[in-house]
Amino acid sequence: MNSLSVSGHLRPDTRTRVTPFPDSTRPFVSLRIEGDDIEIALLVRPGLADALRALAAAATEAAAALDTLTTDATEATRS
Repeated sequence: MNSLSVSGHLRPDTRTRVTPFPDSTRPFVSLRIEGDDIEIALLVRPGLADALRALAAAATEAAAALDTLTTDATEATRS
């Protein structure tokens, strides 16, 4: 990956879009994450599906961490 830092806030209306580009010489897939203030496009060529799977696994882990934080915060306010 080229060096780049991006930050944006995900919101309930954040959209994702996957578009395959099956070009015969340079095929790739575009994964876009779009919000009102930000658009991130990840372009992935064949042979790098594991990179997307790792990203998906990290996103799942982050979602579980958020669930835990939400549960902990809810329980703390009840005490």
